[in-house]
Amino acid sequence: MTSAGPLNTLAVGSAGPRIAFVHGLFGQGRNWNQIAKSVAWPNGTQARALLIDLPDHGRSPWSEEFSYAAYADAVAATLRAAAPGEEWTLVGHSLGGKTSMLAALQHPDLIARLCVVDIAPKSYGDLHRFSAYIDGMQRLPLGEIATREEADDWFTAVEPDPGVRAFLLQNLRRDHDGWSWRANLDLIAADAARGEESRIADFPDTSGLAPYEGPVVWLVGAESRYVTDDDSAPMRALFPQVRKVTVKGAGHWVHTDAPAVVIETLRRLLRTGGPPPTS
Repeated sequence: MTSAGPLNTLAVGSAGPRIAFVHGLFGQGRNWNQIAKSVAWPNGTQARALLIDLPDHGRSPWSEEFSYAAYADAVAATLRAAAPGEEWTLVGHSLGGKTSMLAALQHPDLIARLCVVDIAPKSYGDLHRFSAYIDGMQRLPLGEIATREEADDWFTAVEPDPGVRAFLLQNLRRDHDGWSWRANLDLIAADAARGEESRIADFPDTSGLAPYEGPVVWLVGAESRYVTDDDSAPMRALFPQVRKVTVKGAGHWVHTDAPAVVIETLRRLLRTGGPPPTS
């Protein structure tokens, strides 16, 4: 169950079609800021974007337990409150991609178009790939850290890649009580401890939901292992109008590795409901 309170958002653009962005695990809505600004380019009149912090992330409320259905409903409620009676294009990456898929299935009247970024409607088994990050974040001695630079130095032993460290450590916040985490680490760690029973790694049961008939672009990183050829049939069963776009040279973070492709794809999706003819 998600705690009471609206999800935190950041608005970009002043006119044009509505588009919302949903981040992945340990992310925040602002991770999509540059993409959103480019889609709304040149003067903010080509799109009105909303960057959403999912529950348990950023400045949004925390949950008592994880639920994709609750996440999807919270996103839908946020969109309805932001623009009553209007439809949205919804873009989601990884955890946000699963949430966005379910939001479209649960609220097809609200979602006019969908873009799913490098994730499939399936179970990924467990959160083992994140276990070192979760453990490192929990062990970071918050009471002994004076600056973000010190936190970065400490975390180098956990993750040598400075880009990944910066992504994870964006979750650190400092106030008059000292350092704390924006992400709900206890909830994520508890889910990781479930092993193969992880709800975050899983995909919810959608057997009671009708397929989503709107246009869907499925952006997949050619260098990523998150989506395989076997995922196409289950994806098409839920989203009959899906168009898969494999992005050369991109890994799991397609929007970071190939921003120009993502921007052009979203511009075309907003205009025509489809992806660009080439990627």
